[in-house]
Amino acid sequence: MSWGIELWDQFDNLEKHTQWGIDILEKYIKFVKERTEIELSYAKQLRNLAKKYQPKKNSKEEEEYRYTACKAFLSTLNEMNDYAGQHEVISENMTSHITVELARYVQELKQERKSYFHDGRKAQQHIEICWKQLESSKRRFERDCKEADRAQQYFEKMDADINVTKADVEKARQQAQVRHQMAEDSRADYSSILQKFNHEQHEYYHTHIPNIFQKIQEMEERRILRIGESMKTYAEVDRQVIPIIGKCLDEIVKAAESIDQKNDSQLVIEAYKSGFEPPGDIEFEDYTQPMKRTVSDNSLSNSRGEGKPELKFGGKSKGKLWPFIKKNKLMSLLTSPHQPPPPPPASALPTAVPNGPQSPKQQKEPLSHRFNEFMTSKPKIHCFRSLKRGLSLKLGAAPEDFSNLPPEQRRKKLQQKVDELNKEIQKEMDQRDAITKMKDVYLKNPQMGDPASLDHKLTEVSQNIEKLRLEAQKFEAWLAEVEGRLPARGDQARRQSGMYEAQNPTTVNNCAQDRESPDGSYTEEQSQESEVKVLATDFDDEFDDEEPLPAIGTCKALYTFEGQNEGTISVVEGETLYVIEEDKGDGWTRIRRNEEEGYVPTSYVEVYLDKNAKDS
Repeated sequence: MSWGIELWDQFDNLEKHTQWGIDILEKYIKFVKERTEIELSYAKQLRNLAKKYQPKKNSKEEEEYRYTACKAFLSTLNEMNDYAGQHEVISENMTSHITVELARYVQELKQERKSYFHDGRKAQQHIEICWKQLESSKRRFERDCKEADRAQQYFEKMDADINVTKADVEKARQQAQVRHQMAEDSRADYSSILQKFNHEQHEYYHTHIPNIFQKIQEMEERRILRIGESMKTYAEVDRQVIPIIGKCLDEIVKAAESIDQKNDSQLVIEAYKSGFEPPGDIEFEDYTQPMKRTVSDNSLSNSRGEGKPELKFGGKSKGKLWPFIKKNKLMSLLTSPHQPPPPPPASALPTAVPNGPQSPKQQKEPLSHRFNEFMTSKPKIHCFRSLKRGLSLKLGAAPEDFSNLPPEQRRKKLQQKVDELNKEIQKEMDQRDAITKMKDVYLKNPQMGDPASLDHKLTEVSQNIEKLRLEAQKFEAWLAEVEGRLPARGDQARRQSGMYEAQNPTTVNNCAQDRESPDGSYTEEQSQESEVKVLATDFDDEFDDEEPLPAIGTCKALYTFEGQNEGTISVVEGETLYVIEEDKGDGWTRIRRNEEEGYVPTSYVEVYLDKNAKDS
């Protein structure tokens, strides 16, 4: 089967067919190139997808990945990165082994095809020239034969005519002989050219063209073989990454199998356990007994001589009504201002004294009226522990000792803070050791540096270590207190740090049960069962039992202050008053003028504390 024999007369069709073969090869190269672009785009999208769901550093989202399910998801994201990498490998291998190689081969193929068809056209031109020479000699031989025949006829005619002279006859005979000789020469030339043409034609159709067409056939077969090998390579490139992709999928399955639901449940307990005890049973309240519901305007001051009806507070005795909170502390919580104090005036003149961001002016009423209005208009009140915490959150940020958290969460936060401080201490100690070693080197080799230049840095590091140690001791003390290793702090310290709820996890019945929201803060769950139902008269009698707070010093008003908020008191510049409760960090000082008590901004007065009175 040879194109030179079977297709000896299909030169133009073979030229078109071979060009079509090169077009097919270029189309396949374009297909592979687009496949590599798709692989790269797919790998990029996979990487972006994995990056999108990666946890952000130093965020709350990063803490969620301690759960086994989240760890498995993180492993899946990492494996997807490796999976994307294998698609990048596919693109690279297809580009280097197929696209680049075939593009170079196409250029070589075009040059080879051009050379073969150039030789074929050259052979065609040669045979056409030979054919033209044959036709020319043939026409000349034909013309010479006709001329010789006419000359012979003319000679015979002249020879038969008696009227023609002998010279004319001889001339006609010589002319006939010349024409006859020319015909013979043309015949010989024609015969020679014919033989030559037949030889060239035989060589053309049986040697030159078959050889050229055979080379073209071999070239086309190599092209077909090459495109088949490229298709095999195309499949092998994919097959080579299948084991690695399989490993990625196996790792994803392994990560999924590592999920431990029990462990995650335990982590939830550790994250949100408050340490409080559940509330006890609510006792039956007997409403068949007559109860006094009339509230006197003077109940806070004039009810000592009257009988004290038993206080109803969730069925509990009166002695357990306000655990760890004295009457004056409770009154200060109810009557103290609920906003930051105003800044001191820029001038000492009374006319330049601003009232700051105070609430709209309202007519002052006796304190008993305020309290009675509060009790009669709101028959339910939240647990005073929550009231205290809400007040502290309004006046400032969360306390340093995390006392706003439940006991268990507070212990974890304190332990975490202690660990962080210990790490910082160790880091500073390592730095101190490094500086000490460097100083020793300078002492042994003065040319390397001045040892005295490191003294300031060494002193600074030592001071930092001491500060961190004091800080760590403070948090360790709080941690030990939470864990029960140290006795509870006094009432004063507990009031300052807000330790009421942490040291007394058992709440009073019928108080709002504290709940911790997912972000670690508290919310109050208000329900009908968590309402405190008390009588205003009971509060009046209870608060009249104790004597007023003793004065712990005096103070002098630096500026005039118009107390317009509930719980504040007005003072005039230069006025001297008694201090009964110093500033607890909220910016307010509690003072007394005769029988009138209230709060003034600490920046508006100059306080002179009596140490003996304060200690007693």
